[in-house]
Amino acid sequence: MACSHIAHDCIVGDHTIIANLATLGGHVELGDYVNLGGGVLVHQFGKIGSHSFIGGGYRVVQDVPPFIIAAGEPLRFGGINKIGLQRRGYSDETRSLIKKAYRFYFISKMNRSDAIKKMKLELPATDEINAIIQFIESSERGII
Repeated sequence: MACSHIAHDCIVGDHTIIANLATLGGHVELGDYVNLGGGVLVHQFGKIGSHSFIGGGYRVVQDVPPFIIAAGEPLRFGGINKIGLQRRGYSDETRSLIKKAYRFYFISKMNRSDAIKKMKLELPATDEINAIIQFIESSERGII
């Protein structure tokens, strides 16, 4: 869209929407079906997971895992991207598993390693759960 900027060495996934004035610093990675609201600023080397939605006007200074909505200052978890996932045919059961994984990670008072351990032990190893775990474990900037 108008006046958006994608800096050098960025990787932009398929079916991504970058609204007016959104700006990507160098080496940013966006997964498939990412939606960036107007005026979003993504810090260099930031990563945003597939099917995530970033509310307009916010700064992304840490990695945003897949399947979520993120908004606020500082940027924080706002729930799973339920509507986007529904539109792309994700079942109620799959969305429920994603929500449960993020409850462990963002809502509970567990630290990062305990939350990931609980995901691995208590949730089925679906493609979505594996993607969440892999994204969090590989984050270099930290998770919002």
